[in-house]
Amino acid sequence: MRKYSSLIIIIAAASFAFSSCKKFLEENPQNVIAITNYYQTENDAIAAVNAIYSYLNSTSTGSTAGVYHSTFWVIAGCASDEMINKNVFQPDMDQISNFVETPINNSLEETWTMHYKAITLANIAIARIPLIQMDTTLRARLVNEAHFLRGLLYFDMVRMFGSVPLVLQEQEPLTPQIVSVDDIYKQVIADLTAAENLPDSYTPGDGRGRATKGAAESILAKVYLTQQNWQACANKCGEVINSNQYALWDDFADVFKLSSRGGKEAIFSVGFGDGGGAISFWEVGQFNVRLLPPALSVDGVQNAQGWQVPTQNLYDDYDPQDRRREVTFITQVYNPDGTITTISPYIRKYWDSTAEPQGNGSANDYPVIRYADVLLMYAEAENELGNTSEALTYINMVRKRARWDGTKERVAVPDYVGITQDEFRAAVLKERRMEFVAEGQRWFDLARTKTLESLVPVAKSGIHPQDKNYLFPIPQTEIDLNPNLKQNTGF
Repeated sequence: MRKYSSLIIIIAAASFAFSSCKKFLEENPQNVIAITNYYQTENDAIAAVNAIYSYLNSTSTGSTAGVYHSTFWVIAGCASDEMINKNVFQPDMDQISNFVETPINNSLEETWTMHYKAITLANIAIARIPLIQMDTTLRARLVNEAHFLRGLLYFDMVRMFGSVPLVLQEQEPLTPQIVSVDDIYKQVIADLTAAENLPDSYTPGDGRGRATKGAAESILAKVYLTQQNWQACANKCGEVINSNQYALWDDFADVFKLSSRGGKEAIFSVGFGDGGGAISFWEVGQFNVRLLPPALSVDGVQNAQGWQVPTQNLYDDYDPQDRRREVTFITQVYNPDGTITTISPYIRKYWDSTAEPQGNGSANDYPVIRYADVLLMYAEAENELGNTSEALTYINMVRKRARWDGTKERVAVPDYVGITQDEFRAAVLKERRMEFVAEGQRWFDLARTKTLESLVPVAKSGIHPQDKNYLFPIPQTEIDLNPNLKQNTGF
């Protein structure tokens, strides 16, 4: 039997995704729905777009998890100065953590495959939904949601792998050609620009997790930041800030409470666990399983495995009074007998111990982008434009929150004042490190600032990234199936 690359559109797989989505949305769905029967009604259009979202989180999409379920953000943390892999059953993450990854790596293959599967569904939705006779406003919105998701997914791919195939049609050659990085970015910008026509918000209870105008503008800002188009980045950040749609929670501890999901700081998140909102699907997230310490697992009450842990250097880099340190990490475990065990740092930020006391699976959202990111991007861009005074205002907004202990401001994490443009570059990179632990940001920040080689060895003794590590290797399985793919230099 002939094997097919994950780039190829497989009708059966698409049909499965749509029927799975209808299973979630309808009380008595058909078990199998042929793709030719789709795109007839408004409900079909909604289900088709929901199917794209489901590939961001769902483990029901096949034998692997969804795009942001448990691999993407772990790769970004391990391939940096942020995290170390301790899961002995996951040698591919050891490769990534030690910067010795090869083209034969299950995690990278899963990332490639799931991105292109989701892109395939977006392509189909963009092509077919415009042909449906339905409410025109809703139709336009659904198509633009698909544009947003395709733009986001290709943005991930171009940053991680460089020149890749740009598959945009429902049917493409079995062995598509790669295109230049510039061409991919042009398409990313075009998709996200179309998505700027999305609503600012949705009816409460009906749209948590759906893309918005602000989400499109925020991801566009990050695209321009990555391209070092500072003015365009600052402009997009300014649009998000001036929209008054978002704000910081006063206390960093509130950011990751389950009650805060879809709240004022969430710009675009992927939901897990409890089916809340229109497109939060069944599967629990793996934040707690992967990040919480095994010492919490007493008498089977919890399933904490501690597969990925922070570097000691990351923990030590915080001011001891920085509110983010106590929220982000756990260093003590309270035993059933009343004693306390001191442990090395583990990451606890996603664990709402009040709402989910057992700490097994997690219903918390994965924050693709939140408002603090926009403030720090704006600060970085303004500094690069020579407006360091303006930049200080926005970085200090994030630092002010970091010294709030829930009731008062601590004498810690003081505002930056009187620093040079070059000093600001180091400051904002550090601030991003403090703010976004385990949020899938760190490798991308070090890669775009070309600081992997200088900063990783400080946190991981004896580990020395090379120039080749500014991209990941193309999975060998894909190259074997598509001779038009070209392996990245050094792999």
